Amino acid sequence: MTTYYDFLSMYKYLLALLLLSAPATLLAQDVEFSKDRFGNDKDGLKAALKEIKLGDESYDLDPPRYEQALPHYLAAQKFNPNNAQLNFKIGESYLHSGFKPRALEYLQKAYQLNPDVDPRIHYALGRGLHLNGKWDEAIAEYKRATPATGTKNTAAFTQDIQKKIRECENGRKLAAKPNRVFIDNAGPGVNSPYPEYGPVITADESVILFTSRRPGSTGDQKDPETGGFMEDIYTSTRTTKGSWVDARNLGEGVNTEGHDATVGLSPDGQRLLVYMEDNGGDLHEANLRGAEWRKPQKLGSRINTRSHESSAAYTPDGRSLYFVTDKEGGLGQRDIYKVEMEGRGPAQNLGSVINTQYGEEGVFLHPDGKTMYFSSEGHNSMGGYDIFKSVYENGKWSQPENLGWPINTPDDDVFFVISASGRHGYYSSFRDDGLGSKDIYQITFLGPEKPPVLSQEDQLLASRVQPVKETLLAPPVAIVAAQVTILKGIVTDEASKQPIEATIDVVDNSLNQTIASFQSNEQSGRYLVSLPSGVNYGIVVRKDGYLFHSENFDLPAKAAYSEVVKDIALKKLDVGVKVVLNNIFFDFDKATLRKESTNELERLQKLLVETPALRLEISGHTDNVGKAEYNKDLSQRRAKAVVDYLVAKGIDKSRLTFAGYGDTQPVASNASKTGRQLNRRTEFKVTGK
Repeated sequence: MTTYYDFLSMYKYLLALLLLSAPATLLAQDVEFSKDRFGNDKDGLKAALKEIKLGDESYDLDPPRYEQALPHYLAAQKFNPNNAQLNFKIGESYLHSGFKPRALEYLQKAYQLNPDVDPRIHYALGRGLHLNGKWDEAIAEYKRATPATGTKNTAAFTQDIQKKIRECENGRKLAAKPNRVFIDNAGPGVNSPYPEYGPVITADESVILFTSRRPGSTGDQKDPETGGFMEDIYTSTRTTKGSWVDARNLGEGVNTEGHDATVGLSPDGQRLLVYMEDNGGDLHEANLRGAEWRKPQKLGSRINTRSHESSAAYTPDGRSLYFVTDKEGGLGQRDIYKVEMEGRGPAQNLGSVINTQYGEEGVFLHPDGKTMYFSSEGHNSMGGYDIFKSVYENGKWSQPENLGWPINTPDDDVFFVISASGRHGYYSSFRDDGLGSKDIYQITFLGPEKPPVLSQEDQLLASRVQPVKETLLAPPVAIVAAQVTILKGIVTDEASKQPIEATIDVVDNSLNQTIASFQSNEQSGRYLVSLPSGVNYGIVVRKDGYLFHSENFDLPAKAAYSEVVKDIALKKLDVGVKVVLNNIFFDFDKATLRKESTNELERLQKLLVETPALRLEISGHTDNVGKAEYNKDLSQRRAKAVVDYLVAKGIDKSRLTFAGYGDTQPVASNASKTGRQLNRRTEFKVTGK
C-alpha cells in the first residue's frame, strides 16, 4: 500500500531528476542592472553602473585594453553576478590577460544565463576550455563557432578554427604522456608582486638576469598604454643552498627611462643582449667590466632592421648570433636567423625545418653548441607558443621536438633557457603559486622513471699522451646528460694573489686553430668557458707581462656533462720560473711530436721571438712506471725534439738547452692515475732574460 509520504518522496525524487536534466538556461536567469531589480539598493546599483562604464571605456578602445577593464567589471560583478553580458566581457577580458584560464567560469556562466549573449560565445568557450586543458570539450565548441557578423575573411576564421582543433588534438596526446619534472617558483629573491619574465642564466646557474616591471624602475616611469611600470633589467646570484639573493637593478648603465629587457647572455655572463624600443625594437649588447655593466651598444644592420628584432642567443664561442625578426623575406610571421658577429655576410634563415608559417620566438642555444631551444606557434603546438628542441647534427637541424606537458601549456610558453648540465630550465609563467603576477619558475628535469645506474667517465685535465679519466657514479634518477664541460675559476697574479683580467683562448688542437677567445673579469678574475664534447681542446691563458699558462681537455664525442674548477695563477717572466706545456703531445713511447702540438709550439716560438733576451731550458718528465734509465732517456729525447723544432723555426740554439729528468722531479704522487698523469709532462724554465 502506497502512503502519502511514499508519494511525496517519489514526487520529490522525480522533481529532482527533472531539474537535473533541464537545460541550464531554465535554472539561471539573466539579471539586468535596473531599478526594477535593485530598487532596494540604489547606491549599490549606481556604483556598479559606474564601474561598468569605466570598464567599457577601456574595453571599447581600439585596440581594447582588457586588463584595465577587468577590475571595474569584477567590481560590478560582485554586485550582480548574474548578468550574461557582464560575465561575457569578464571572460573575454581574461582571455586577453595573463590569467587566461580564469575566463572559463565566466564564459560558461554567461552562456548559462543567455546562450545568445554574443555571436562569439562558442569560439570564446572553445578558448576557455582549450586553455584549461579540456581538449574534447574545446573541440566541440570550436566546431560550433561561427564568424562574427561582418567578418570579411571567413577563410581566415576557418583556418584559425582548424588550427585550434589541431592544437587540442596535440595537447590531448602530449598531456597523456606527461614529463617527469618539478616546476618550482624561483622565490622572492627574484619574483615580486609585479611581472617578472625573460630569465637568462650563466652556464653554471650562478647568476640570473631577468626583466621586471616593478616599482623603482629607472626614471620610475609608467607605460601610458598599460599603466604598468616600465621594464628594467635585474640580476641575482645563487647561494650555496640553491636560493636566489634579493635581486638588484642593473642601474642606469644599462636601464633607461624606457623599456629595457633581457634577451640573451653569454655562457660566462660577461656579455648581455638587451632589447630596446628604438627603431621599432632593436637588439643591443652590453659588456660587464668589473662589477659594472657598460652602456648597451646597438648591434649592426645585418641584425637590426626597420622591422622588429625581439630575441637572440649567442653561440658558445661567442662568434655567431641566433636571432628572431619579422623582416620581409621570411617563411612566416617571425623567423629565426643566424649571423656571424664579425663577418660581413647576411644573416641566414634557418629554413623550413625550424621556421613555420606561424611565429617563432625566444631562441636559446645550449652551451653544447648544437642544441637549440625555441618557441613556436607552429609544429605540433598545443596552443599559442610552445617550447621546442632541435639538434644540429650532420649539417642539418633535427625535426623540432615539443618539450611536452606540463612544461608547455595551452597558453604561450616563451623565453626558455636551460643550464649547461641540462638539469634545470627557467622560464616565466602565470601560476596559482605566483607571488602576484607573472613569475619566473625553475624546471627540474627528472628523466625517465627508475633508470639504470650507469657509470660515466669525466674527462678531467686531459693532457700529454692519454687523457685523465675519473669514474663517477651516476645519480639514481638520471637526466639526459648534456655533452659539454664547463671550465671555470679565477685568474690571479701568482705573486700578489690579486685577480687579473686575462685572455683565455680556446684552441682546437686537431685543427691547430683558435676557435674562441674570452676575458676573465677585470675585478674578480673569474672566467667560465663552455667546451662542447668531441674536441681536443687547448686552453691558453695569457696577459701582457706574464708567461702564458696552458691546459688540455681531450673530450670524446659522447663525454657527459662535467664542471671543472681550475684557478690559474699567471707567472711573470723571471729567472727560475717554470711553466708546464700541457698541449705538447708525443706518440706513445716515442719522442715524435704529434701535429696537435703545433699550436703550443708556435706559441712558445712567438714568446722567444718577442723576448729576444729570453733563454730557456726545455725539460721532459715521466712518472715512475718502468725503468728509471729508460724514462730518463725518453724524457731527454722528447725535450730535444722540442728544441729541434724551435731551432728549425729560426730560434738561435744558443738560447735553448734541454734535459730529461725522468721521474726524479714529480709534481704529484705517483700513487694515483691522476698524479702519474701530471708527472708526465714537458715544461720550460727561464734561465735568462
